[in-house]
Amino acid sequence: MASEVQVETSPVGPVVRPPGGPELVVLYLHGDRHLSCTPEAALDLAGRLALWTDAVVVCARYGGTFPDALDDVHAAYDYCESRGPVAVAGERLGAGLAAALLVRLRDLGAPPPLCGVLNSALLDLTLDSPSLLLNAAADPTFDVSELRRRCAHYAAGTSRTDPLLSPLHANLHGLPPVQLLAAGTDPLLDDSLGFATRAAHSGVTVDLRIRPDATSLHPETVTAMGDFIRAWTPAARTAHHA
Repeated sequence: MASEVQVETSPVGPVVRPPGGPELVVLYLHGDRHLSCTPEAALDLAGRLALWTDAVVVCARYGGTFPDALDDVHAAYDYCESRGPVAVAGERLGAGLAAALLVRLRDLGAPPPLCGVLNSALLDLTLDSPSLLLNAAADPTFDVSELRRRCAHYAAGTSRTDPLLSPLHANLHGLPPVQLLAAGTDPLLDDSLGFATRAAHSGVTVDLRIRPDATSLHPETVTAMGDFIRAWTPAARTAHHA
């Protein structure tokens, strides 16, 4: 992780702070292909994102089953929201939780984040998309059976089409701007494509970026996320309309 940032503790997880006095907070929700929710694994990316955006990045810790995980993420958002304008970002299961948080906040009439960034998002726990089988067949390290087992554990008996468990099935009207990043070879590709299409039809501002494979996506992930987040800060929007 970049040495220029400081890592602090908080009630909701590690906090990565860049130099200076940032006025922006990014709530980052980690999640790898094994549905891991250990925030410490995201600290390197969080450090680079903090430096690129000049934002405090809060790496939220959340539980391993639904709906406790979403409740934890909501509490982390409240923690961030009390400290300044907030953007929400996540990867894999964390991206699914980020999308679910956007839906829940809208339903509650709560203040929304500036934007949401979803990287290689797990948005449909029914796990019946064509890309899941087509792309998994080309990736010997991806175990569909293991993903199904982990998703069953995470769902904890909740219907797989519940909109807060599988945001792809949610009403997406009224959400803040959303960026989706994915690789063409990602087994979860269809989740991003489907969500982007439904969000666009619902009048949501969508930035969809698909790269050929993970090798081409990975180097630009932080800059793409950071540029999108910065574009929706109050200062950037004021300058755009000036």
